[in-house]
Order: sequence, then C-alpha cells, then structure tokens
Amino acid sequence: MRSLRDFLRGQGTLDFPAGAGGLYAAAAGDGADFEVSGYRSVWVRDNMQIAWALYRADDQGAAAVRCVLTVAEFYRRHQRRFTEIIAGTADAQDPMNRPHIRFNGSDLTELPEKWAHAQNDALGYFLWLTSRLALDGQLSPSAVPWDVLGLLLRYWQRIEVWRDEDSGHWEEVRKVAASSIGCALAGLEGLATLLSSSERMREQAEAGGVSRSVLQALQRECRAALLGILPAECIQSDPAKHRRFDAALLFLIWPLDIVGDRGLEDRIIADVRTQLLGPHGIRRYPGDSYWCADYRQLLSADERTVDFSDNLDARDRLLRPGLEAQWCIFDPILSCIYGQRYQRSGDAVDLEQQLWHADRSLQQLTPAGGRFPQYRCPESWFCERGEWIPNDITPLLWTQGNLLQALQLLEENLDRATG
Repeated sequence: MRSLRDFLRGQGTLDFPAGAGGLYAAAAGDGADFEVSGYRSVWVRDNMQIAWALYRADDQGAAAVRCVLTVAEFYRRHQRRFTEIIAGTADAQDPMNRPHIRFNGSDLTELPEKWAHAQNDALGYFLWLTSRLALDGQLSPSAVPWDVLGLLLRYWQRIEVWRDEDSGHWEEVRKVAASSIGCALAGLEGLATLLSSSERMREQAEAGGVSRSVLQALQRECRAALLGILPAECIQSDPAKHRRFDAALLFLIWPLDIVGDRGLEDRIIADVRTQLLGPHGIRRYPGDSYWCADYRQLLSADERTVDFSDNLDARDRLLRPGLEAQWCIFDPILSCIYGQRYQRSGDAVDLEQQLWHADRSLQQLTPAGGRFPQYRCPESWFCERGEWIPNDITPLLWTQGNLLQALQLLEENLDRATG
C-alpha cells in the first residue's frame, strides 16, 4: 500500500494545487471546454472535504487551517449575506442573498452569475472542520473565527435550518434534505464539544458572539429533524422533492460520524449498494440527469454546468433511465466507512469490504490512451455513444481527497491485520 501511494504520487494522481490563499479549485482540468465549466472556482464544500483529507491522511494540519481561515475571511468580507437575512432585510428565499458557497478563490470576491447558494451542507462542513481543527489543537482559542461562527448560528436560527429547503450537495431542487441537516448537526455538535473543552474556549466564543443557548436549541431541532427523515434523503410529499435514496447520506457516516445509530447506518449503506451502485461507480440518486448519456452531444460546454436548480425538468428530459452518471467520490468513502468499522470491531468482513471498495476506487482512475492522462481521478463516468468514459471534470480534487483517505486508512488496517 505504501508503494502504491508513492506510485500514485509520482503519477500526479494525488496532487492538490492550492491557490495563493490556500484554497483549492474544484478541479484541475484544462482545455476550452473545461475553462467554461466554472470548475476553476472554489466551492466551500469541496474545500472542506479536501482540507479534511489532507489533514486526516497526509498530516497537513497547516494546509487545513489555512483553508478554513481563508473561507472564514471570505465570509467576514461578505458578512452582509448573514446580517441582512438575520435582520430580515434580505429575502432568504432568493439564493443569491444567501452566503455564497462558490466564489473566486484568488481574490475572495463573489461571482456574479446566478447560483444555487442555499446550501446548508457546505456551511455545516465549514463549522465541523473548524471545530475539529480547534479540538485537535491545530487552531488556538484566539485563532478560531468566532465572529463568523456566531453569525452562522444566528443565520441558521433565522432560517430554521432544521426545516429549511436548500439545494444541498448536488445544488439542485430545494428541499428539506437529511444530508444537509446532518452536516449542520455535525458542525453544531463539533462546536458544542469545542466549547466544553476548556474555559478559555468558552470565553473566546462568548466574546466572539457565539450563543450557547442558540447552539443548544439548534442541536435539539436538527437532531430531531434528522432522525425523522433518515434513512431517506427527503420525505416531503412533492414528487419533485421526495427522495428515498441518495448517496450524499454516506457523508453523514464518513467523515462526519453523526448518524449515531448503527442500524440506520447499515440501512443507508445497504440502500446505496443495492440501489445506486453500478459497474463503473455509484449514482448520486435515481433519475440524476447530470452527465446523463451523451451529455456532450445534448448540451454545449457552457450549458453543462449552469444552475439548473430552477429548471431541472429541462435537463431531466434528456435522461434515459438507467444511464445516470456513475460517480467516483463514493467508493472511497465506503472503503473508509468499512475501514473505520474494522478499527472498531476487528471483524475481517469489514476489512474485506474495505478492500473491495478501495479496489473499485482504483479501477475508476483514467486508463491509458484516453483523452486524459492516465491515473487521474474523474468526477464520474458517463455513457457516450454506448461507451462509458470519464466526464470532462477530470481530475476532480474531491475524488482525489477521498481516494487519499481510503488508501491511508487501508494501509493503517493492513498494518493492524498483519501485526
């Protein structure tokens, strides 16, 4: 495993080019089609996932700290997105009024194009990782961006995050989503643990405007709401919102570890493996039309990644059932989930499943002779003229981060299994 990781590093598979502020573009592709895709931009969710991976699997605490503090600075500069909604002077139903979750990482400016910025999951990851780094001693009490965290709590209180309709991980139709509520809850519980860790943390938090009463109320509401929806993603009756299966729920198990019920975790995993797993990757959800079959022939390069949140029906009409894109971010997450279970249980079956999903993750790397260099991590594989190939968003740094974690955790467990 160590040799494999060294080989992949040598091939550039695990390169994470950071910008001047320590943030990561979503992808590191090139070419004219890629340049109009918008994937040179910074997504908060992707950055938190990448920073966590580098911290957990590569011991890059300084890089992770720099990433969260730069995101905090972005929100500090644009804090009116929080304060105007808190004050009731901006309409939270307009996603452009929400705190932006996609922006220019070079100068920390907002992007002008319409986007589905109502994404509580992204803000939850930010709160979770900031709290985690502080708990681990990577952030001192005085370095924690308490002012931003205090604004976030009041903002979530105002929009009632436990029943707020947001666009979530996939930036599509707004709904009350378990995956978004779970991310918020993970951040809230991480912050609560941080405040209980020391008197100095509590003092600094209070001085920064973090209200413990608001925090505790949000925890209660989010926990009750989450348990009322799982193992589904959304239980609203509107067929455009209702969703029984969604692979985003895996993130509540790894890295967030927030579900808190082994039976529910088992159900989520079984749902993904029976309903969404395909030969090339894992579908995000049934009926997902993003990068559906012949996507490049059906949509021009500048149409492929626009904001479809208000007009998803138009894209859904392009889908041929059963030919949803199969994503590469999920198999390494399942490998990590089974790896964590093996560390807790020592059960050889968990190690076997960890290996199986790690093997699938490696098979998803780009092959020789394709339109991308070999051993790159795609966003997904899609069907074009009957052949499954990597989509244009290659390499996706989120996939790289998940693969890095999977390989590191597998190495740890093989060391343990072989004594």
